[in-house]
Amino acid sequence: MSVQDEHRKTRLNRHRSLRGLGIAAIMALTVSTCLGIVGPTTAANAATPKPAPVPASLVGGLLQTVQGLTEGVTGLVDDSHWGDASADKAAKGSDGKNHPDVDPGSLYTIENAIGARNVWMAKDSSGRQITGQGVGVALLDSGTAPVDGLNGAGKLTYGPDLSIESNGSLTDQDTFGHGTHLAGIIGARDAATLDAKSIPKLSPSVQLGVAPDSKLLSIKLATSDGSTDVSQIVAALNWITEHQTSADGTRIRVVNLSFGTDSLQPYQVDPVAAAAENAWRHGLVVVVSGGNEGPTAGRLTDPAIDPYVLAVGSSDGGNTPTGWSHPTVASYSSSGTASRHVDLLAPGRSVASLRAPGSFVDTEHPEGLVSGDTAGRLFRGSGTSQAAAVVSGAAALLLQAYPNLTPDQIKAALVSTATPMTANPVNAGSGQLNVSAAMTKAATLARAQTGLLGSVLGTLGGSAPNTTQSFPIATGQGSIDAARGGYSLVDADNNVLSGEVDVQGNPWLPATWWAASSSLTSWSGGLWLGQIWTGNGWQPAGSDAASARWSSARWSSARWSDAGWDSARWSSARWSSARWSSARWSDASWDSARWSDARWS
Repeated sequence: MSVQDEHRKTRLNRHRSLRGLGIAAIMALTVSTCLGIVGPTTAANAATPKPAPVPASLVGGLLQTVQGLTEGVTGLVDDSHWGDASADKAAKGSDGKNHPDVDPGSLYTIENAIGARNVWMAKDSSGRQITGQGVGVALLDSGTAPVDGLNGAGKLTYGPDLSIESNGSLTDQDTFGHGTHLAGIIGARDAATLDAKSIPKLSPSVQLGVAPDSKLLSIKLATSDGSTDVSQIVAALNWITEHQTSADGTRIRVVNLSFGTDSLQPYQVDPVAAAAENAWRHGLVVVVSGGNEGPTAGRLTDPAIDPYVLAVGSSDGGNTPTGWSHPTVASYSSSGTASRHVDLLAPGRSVASLRAPGSFVDTEHPEGLVSGDTAGRLFRGSGTSQAAAVVSGAAALLLQAYPNLTPDQIKAALVSTATPMTANPVNAGSGQLNVSAAMTKAATLARAQTGLLGSVLGTLGGSAPNTTQSFPIATGQGSIDAARGGYSLVDADNNVLSGEVDVQGNPWLPATWWAASSSLTSWSGGLWLGQIWTGNGWQPAGSDAASARWSSARWSSARWSDAGWDSARWSSARWSSARWSSARWSDASWDSARWSDARWS
């Protein structure tokens, strides 16, 4: 059975209930994650309370506004989505082919704009090119497909699949497509020699991520429609905090989490924020997307609300290759407050990265295919999730060069050297990422940390500047249901996942969880908090030596069993045109004709 057929069987039901709200009020509702967004239609209505529950999603680059409402069901319209005809047009030559050197969203263009390719020209203290070598980046997302550019020996390792699809035949597969896109931005690696002599001569069509020699650890959390629960996010953050060495011995230093909910709890009591902060405190640079709700958001999504982690917004180069030298804040990038806003911006508009053939995004969004890409490898997307991936790659470069720097120091180096912008810091943070300048700052911090600049420069240093963050500590003693922010999964029997329980229905006990989480004892083999969530350990790499995998095991809960994924569940009644009138992903993808009886027979 094909991936397309399988993921049609495994698509989670989405539930929306609007409680006692009038049509005028509902028009102003904001329903958001970092990745799939429904924004307010007018500033006057922006303060209207949000509906609950609706589903949490890992839907990067899908930026939407409320269009209307009929009989309690919202209609959704994209502000921006996968694909960008303007960027495709700018990148296409007279031969009809895509030319990455003039593509405003190509990895080649973006890496030159932020100075990453200049950094590659330098060497670390061991004489290696600074391309992310020896640094592991954990990608908590929808999985990663081993496509060209991600299938080199040792490039990709699969951690535990904590998604609901791990209970079926789709373990570790990127059935959604989002994770593969971000993996390409962070660490794509086509075959090429990377040294000071060859780097300037590389063809722009060679796909190389920001940190092309970093190792990627994929932890799948989302299903084929991008859905996941916050308890799965917390479990994954706990797992990577307690397993910081990959199967081949690579140390994981960076965590990319392009996810968020509308939790209104203070970050100090929110369990998702506390799990992310706990990872940070145990030596991991946690990079999160700030949200795609635009300039009227007034609040970052959770866990970007936690001031310790590195929250990233998106810049916009105006669809010209030179536009990144004078960028603006992307129209979808969430604003924050004076006390908590994104820390910095990175290019996130119309990014052309690797495609996951046969995934949901790939099959439902042909407009995302990069026009003129004769190899058919590339897909274009926009969002703060793409921007976060750029910053994750940048952090990996700094950590190869200066592996003893702490997460606080890496954050200080990146944030303090960002290129300033005229925009309000509430929207733009400190400005747009500048990797070259950040590397210089990192050298200063490393010199001050040791009293010596080290073998790179070999001169005496000064006293260490204070880069230690001292915000109140998050302990996650609030509500797991409140952390969902009104986003809920629905099981096969149409029961909404809500209340103080995890995705398997186990009681959520904040004090017990925090005691285990903070002491790095929440996981034991495949058990999280005493319940089966995955297998017990690493399996060896296959015969092609491409990927090692963490073993899998079915959950003990019957709630998400195979019976729950019967194709009969997805009748046309379930996917009526009223429920999906305008589409969560794009207007063309979710019209009633697409979801006909013939589709689901």
